[in-house]
Amino acid sequence: MDRTRLPALLARESAEAERRNPRSRAAYARADHLFGRVPMTWMNKTAGAFPRYLAGARGARVTDIDGHAYIDFCLGDTGAMAGHSPAPVTEAVHHRYAELGGATAMLPTEDAEWVGAELTRRFGLARWSFSLTATDANRWAIRLARAVTGRPKILVNSYCYHGSVDESLIVTGPDGTGTARPGNVGAPCDVTLTSRVAEFNDLAGLERELAYGDVAAVLMEPALTNIGIVLPEPGYLTGVRELTRRYGALLINDETHTFSAGPGGCTAAWDLEPDLLTIGKAIGGGIPAGAYGLSAELADRLLGRTDLDLVDMGGVGGTLAGNALSVAATRATLEHVLTDEAFARMATLAERFEAGVRAGIEAHRLPWSVSRLGARTEYRFTSPAPRTGTESAAASDPELEDFLHLYLANRGILLTPFHNMALMCPDTTERDVDTHTEVFAAALAELAA
Repeated sequence: MDRTRLPALLARESAEAERRNPRSRAAYARADHLFGRVPMTWMNKTAGAFPRYLAGARGARVTDIDGHAYIDFCLGDTGAMAGHSPAPVTEAVHHRYAELGGATAMLPTEDAEWVGAELTRRFGLARWSFSLTATDANRWAIRLARAVTGRPKILVNSYCYHGSVDESLIVTGPDGTGTARPGNVGAPCDVTLTSRVAEFNDLAGLERELAYGDVAAVLMEPALTNIGIVLPEPGYLTGVRELTRRYGALLINDETHTFSAGPGGCTAAWDLEPDLLTIGKAIGGGIPAGAYGLSAELADRLLGRTDLDLVDMGGVGGTLAGNALSVAATRATLEHVLTDEAFARMATLAERFEAGVRAGIEAHRLPWSVSRLGARTEYRFTSPAPRTGTESAAASDPELEDFLHLYLANRGILLTPFHNMALMCPDTTERDVDTHTEVFAAALAELAA
């Protein structure tokens, strides 16, 4: 790669994005009453001077207000893994809200037990409760873990992602000890008071931290995702389970992003045995929904504690948690859209995507790598692929990333804005994947010219 070409190429693609999207640029400029000019500040994490504004979306396609259609491999950063507005979810939401009436009434519906049973079939956890986000599910799981163990600290992996959970915003510093993750906003206290940290794929580091005896639970993704895909090495996850049991800590699997591994996430695909499992985003088909599952043993231990107010003070997902609308959407998504058969097709497409990216990398002998987790694929600007979160963070190349994102978007392809993740949905086609392969190859050719 001729690195000297990159600034000019990035400037060209930035100018092209501004030329192509005058309505989005104008909408962003006049958004004076929004904090950061967007409804949620994460939306500023995009290549270019402004975000594209949504007009509509269906299946694997997004249209912006300037009239451009895109093949969508971002899919709402996993929130739309079922595709945009899938028909069964649309019908279920209309039936619940317009025909039956009522979205939230502080009353259960029969859909909830169906969803709980299906989550048990997929993930193996015996008891389930609902939230509106995976962040909320993680918060409730942490509280329950502290309650049942009597221990104060939560252990996470460096550069993990568990939403805005305060306990998760810790990384390993240069000396190997825990320190606050750079940029953390408004931390309530020194994160080392609440948390411990170990590198992913580092069993020795994990055991060192567990040996203090104050860890209530290890909260982890079975594969890191939001810092780029970091896959577990052989024996690592088995070792994590053995160590947590040896030192009396619970194991919480956050499957919110790793749900891409299959209909039961990594937990089913790799035969894992967590004590709790959290999930959100994709299960509602675009309607806010989250859930946390407990093993039968843990549920019985908690329900047997007469000193815990589990009705009101603990494990509560918020007033809207488990509402009729989100539960109806979750049932439709799991029953009709993100089925076992759909996951098989999505994984096959992701294999095709991975092969196309690898061919482009190898054609130019670039020191890059590509990793896949079921229906999710990601390329990184380093080889071999990172084995820890800290290694993955160090491989970041914002200038190169922005060029590729703008180059693809200007030619009708969207990736997840803050890294090079591509996700398949049930409506993604082979032609969609091949289009990315062709455009990606053209971008590499320009970099190599």
